[in-house]
Amino acid sequence: MARSLNKATLIGNVGGDPDVRTTASGSRVAKLSLATSRSFQDRAGQQQERTQWHRLTFFGRLVDVVEQWVKKGDRLYVEGRIDYSQTQDEHGNARYWTDIIVQEMIMLGSRGGVDGEQGSQRSGGGYRPAAQSAPTAEPDDDLPF
Repeated sequence: MARSLNKATLIGNVGGDPDVRTTASGSRVAKLSLATSRSFQDRAGQQQERTQWHRLTFFGRLVDVVEQWVKKGDRLYVEGRIDYSQTQDEHGNARYWTDIIVQEMIMLGSRGGVDGEQGSQRSGGGYRPAAQSAPTAEPDDDLPF
């Protein structure tokens, strides 16, 4: 049997605070929107920017991390799979949804950070401190330069 791949990778800014709910079976689910933008020049040479909005859904331990640490404006890196669903509105019309079911997440910092200040990173529901630069070694006086 041939293998297939359903994977989405996004880096963007959170559009609103997470919505955390409990399903009828008792599982917790978090949902939020993520904006990704791209800039380009149109045919007239004018600079244009396009923003796409993505619906993210979190399950398991990631719900706790999202609920506690993620807020509007935060910058996230997420990996997950694309999922399509259909519901009916109150008038009986079909509504179609595209969600990214997040399996990995790294917090890249908040939009309000100073000079690109990087916050803590969390992945797969665990906690991983932001990378720090290695300590500098003492200068060696015997170097010829």
